[in-house]
Amino acid sequence: MNTSEVGPQDVAAAAGRSWRRHSVEFKARVIELARQPGTSVAAVALANGLNANMLRRWVHEAAAGGDASKTAATRAAPAQASFVQLPMPDPEPHPVQPAIPAAVVQQPVDITVEIHRGSTTVHAGLPMDGRSAAWLREVLG
Repeated sequence: MNTSEVGPQDVAAAAGRSWRRHSVEFKARVIELARQPGTSVAAVALANGLNANMLRRWVHEAAAGGDASKTAATRAAPAQASFVQLPMPDPEPHPVQPAIPAAVVQQPVDITVEIHRGSTTVHAGLPMDGRSAAWLREVLG
């Protein structure tokens, strides 16, 4: 059996094949649908009876500017969104915090440090501030 020969039934099938033609408006509409954020190209193709790969090619060609459907898409597409400044209400002032009573105010915290070096132990009471932190860094260095 020779598979390279073309029989009469193959010629008839090839001659009977016709490609579907889609209008520029139809292409522009499905390209615009496929370009929407969060939209599946395959779902748009399926809903419109198209092959997903063909629709992806149309979208790619339209983005590259190599297809006439891009011009139709721009004519059929609504105007692009632009920045619109909205009036903003004046911010409400923050409520004034009442003064903290003197009895609630805490006194500065002192920390006690105990350092052991060999048989020597040093105890130091330090106020909690930047100078004490610097001294500790230098001593423990």
